[in-house]
Amino acid sequence: MAETQESIACWAEETFGPVKDQTVLVRRAMDEMEELIAATEMGDKDEIGKETADIVILLYRLLELNQLDLSKEVTRKMAENRGRQWHAKGDGTGKHIPSKSVG
Repeated sequence: MAETQESIACWAEETFGPVKDQTVLVRRAMDEMEELIAATEMGDKDEIGKETADIVILLYRLLELNQLDLSKEVTRKMAENRGRQWHAKGDGTGKHIPSKSVG
């Protein structure tokens, strides 16, 4: 069975109980991000997959609590990103160039 954002959020609710403060999900995702950094530093593909999944699981739950869909949010954000100008940093990342306001 393929998991969905909804099925994961339901499992988490049943397993861990209700979320009283959504920031706990974000803070836990940040802890998992530290574990992902360690996995990437070691080049451990299995752990990279597991830690990335842990982060997504937490974010799915956060989105469900806010009646948001990850796929729709990514599509919406990519439309915004594609309309921006970017400065590549040379390391595989970049930063958008702020648009000049008229006034």
